[in-house]
Amino acid sequence: MSNVYDWFQERLEIQAIADDITSKYVPPHVNIFYCLGGITLTCFIVQVATGFAMTFYYRPTVTEAFASVEYIMTQVNFGWLIRSVHRWSASMMVLNMILHVCRVYLTGGFKKPRELTWVTGVALASVTVSFGVTGYSLPWDQVGYWACKIVTGVPDAIPVVGDLVVKLLRGGVSVGQSTLTRFYSAHTFVLPVVAAVLMLTHFVMIRKQGISGPL
Repeated sequence: MSNVYDWFQERLEIQAIADDITSKYVPPHVNIFYCLGGITLTCFIVQVATGFAMTFYYRPTVTEAFASVEYIMTQVNFGWLIRSVHRWSASMMVLNMILHVCRVYLTGGFKKPRELTWVTGVALASVTVSFGVTGYSLPWDQVGYWACKIVTGVPDAIPVVGDLVVKLLRGGVSVGQSTLTRFYSAHTFVLPVVAAVLMLTHFVMIRKQGISGPL
């Protein structure tokens, strides 16, 4: 085992990385409210794991989407548990994200020199909401369908480009297969990649600047 460690140590200097992580100073004012971002990250990891598991059985078509979700809930071993964890973890992720944003704002964590950290955090909040909007429609039941129709119809109120945005979101004039395909692609590929990039940037800046002080 020591030979393996020595091999990596010689090439990556992993001991220096470990020392840097373990020696990071944690201010005495830090409490549970400063952990809300980490809890949100944990929920995101749970979302990725459970969502990936469901992609083996979910079928993103208007004729089979609901039946595939029903199959996951009733026939797949522990499918009901995986989907339930996915749903509840999504709610917990949104709740903790909101609390985290409120904590940062109320304690002035967005002020100089952490403005860019705040910007990436707000972007992550927008991505989190987008996860909820796209995922809500994937079962393609009555609730999901009409929620999709309402959400994609909102941009129609925008002058000049509103109609174009609606058609871009729906993949056509009306809600249908193209809409479901776009929501599924956004939910399982586009948004996770964007979230991963934003989180990496967010964490690097937090690591560089440290935890904000008390009021």
